[in-house]
Amino acid sequence: MHDVETVIVGAGFSGIGAAIGLDRVGMSDYVVVEAGDEPGGTWYWNTYPGIAVDIPSFSYQFSFEQSSAWSRTYAHGHELKTYAEHCVDKYGLRPRIRFATTVRSADFDEAQGIWRLALDTADGPATLSARFLVNAGGVLTVPKLPDIAGVDSFAGVTMHTARWDHTQDLRGKRVAIIGTGASAVQVIPEIAPIVERLTVFQRTPIWCFPKFDVPLSKTAQTMMRLPFGKSLQRLISQAFVELTFPLAAQYFTVNPMAKRMGAVGRAYLRKQVDDPVLRDKLTPRYAVGCKRPGFHNTYLSTFNRDNVDLVTEPIDKITGSGVSTTDGSLHEVDVLILATGFKVFAAHDGDDSVATFPVTGPGGRSLARFWDDNRLQAYEGVSVPGFPNFFTVFGPYGYVGSSYFALIEAQTRHIVRCLDAARRRRATRVEVRREANDRYFAEMMRKRHRQIFWQDSCQLSNSYYFDQHGDVPLRPASTPEAYWRSRRFPIDDYEFSC
Repeated sequence: MHDVETVIVGAGFSGIGAAIGLDRVGMSDYVVVEAGDEPGGTWYWNTYPGIAVDIPSFSYQFSFEQSSAWSRTYAHGHELKTYAEHCVDKYGLRPRIRFATTVRSADFDEAQGIWRLALDTADGPATLSARFLVNAGGVLTVPKLPDIAGVDSFAGVTMHTARWDHTQDLRGKRVAIIGTGASAVQVIPEIAPIVERLTVFQRTPIWCFPKFDVPLSKTAQTMMRLPFGKSLQRLISQAFVELTFPLAAQYFTVNPMAKRMGAVGRAYLRKQVDDPVLRDKLTPRYAVGCKRPGFHNTYLSTFNRDNVDLVTEPIDKITGSGVSTTDGSLHEVDVLILATGFKVFAAHDGDDSVATFPVTGPGGRSLARFWDDNRLQAYEGVSVPGFPNFFTVFGPYGYVGSSYFALIEAQTRHIVRCLDAARRRRATRVEVRREANDRYFAEMMRKRHRQIFWQDSCQLSNSYYFDQHGDVPLRPASTPEAYWRSRRFPIDDYEFSC
């Protein structure tokens, strides 16, 4: 016996999309478990100053639920949180979401053919069992703390950008921020004008480009209320997104436009940063696309301010009063901000960061151990051989680099096809065939040479795209190809049994 047919882990947009997909085919015996108190995922956990999407709002939404309420071309975080709430309520998902519920582990009961989940809830430990398990946990929710000596010893205020403490008033404070990734690019221009001094510790500079971030005119907002207007805006936006990452990064060797982006980035740097020495420190030594670039109109110019310091000396340790660098300098601060990113493609045993919780399959096989021993891999980014009835939205080699919503819709379609086929065949066990997975992984390895990541300069990027095996588990494909394959992959690549 099991409590529900399907458990979906996560009430961010991946979980919302998976739930809507199941409802559409009449498979509504499911529960969504969510660690937060509200839906939204990334946009619930991340509330730091300046948070916003870094692709146009028209692409950052479901194709079947396009909003007519965006206020800007690049929506701020609170608008995405509102959009998540809208989707949850419009599609009647809220009664089936268990908030403040964290999955501690998932174990497959081979005798019963079901997954058993250990939970932490507001009322204490609990359990939940289901025939099928869908991991819809995102990758921009679990903070990654820096591996720096003494990070726990700082006597002042410490906070990660993903857990921003809004009770802290930064006005007139000496603030240090460690990291210059996508979150820091948005935070730094917001807090620089109000703090006494801002010290930015940079390990690797980030490519930063301007973005056409403007309030939407009344004409644009009127167009969003018209079916053809929404479609046209989305089509233009999708084409822009596809050109700027999937086609540029995934097809780097055959795309001459991608090779010119470095010149564009350097020209923008010259325009934004006055001091040539400072400009040189902010200039990446790796090709555009090796790591996630930043898009902001005032990030680079913020370093012209008298109260902003850029430190490129490596950090030695953190003390009770500040940050010590290897040249012997101690930078005393009142507030320490960690803009050190998220656990994305780590897969060490005991740290199922891709799965977001420990997963144990038949025979006591650990998913983390499988990935440690065999490298990160999943059939079409969804299923792993040896782990029946388990699906993941953000699996290795699923994401092409465009909007996360493109990934969610493609992967959800794949999962729903599998579960619907199981229902029609009266199967209680669904597992991808090992030969199908091996074929897909071999294809990913065969095609990856054309990606930007395998160019020599990427070795200097310190990119989180690279996992512990030196692989980049991003799908070397375009968004249309990912969509097509989610609807056309051979269903017999899965084994269905009772």
